[in-house]
Amino acid sequence: MNTGSSPQIGQIVRILKGKDAGEAAVVIAVVDSRFVYIADGDKRKFDSPKKKNIQHLELIPFISSEIVDSLEETGRVTNGKLRFAVMKYGAPAGKSANEKGD
Repeated sequence: MNTGSSPQIGQIVRILKGKDAGEAAVVIAVVDSRFVYIADGDKRKFDSPKKKNIQHLELIPFISSEIVDSLEETGRVTNGKLRFAVMKYGAPAGKSANEKGD
């Protein structure tokens, strides 16, 4: 389940447990060895990130440099950048993001 590596800021993750299971998000902060804060820029904005146990996440081996750069420069990242990273790299295998009705 867990890849054994620790999550990094800007890394794309797939949520395995909870009501958002199957969706992708971006790690925006690492709390400690067990918890991270994630946001997707859409339902979960940068200003109200979700604290998740990393055992409930699948780490995708991709780190968005735009998000890392933005967080390093200004300490925050726009929701648009989060949505873009999730859309571009977090397209879930098997479950399409367009499945749920608007």
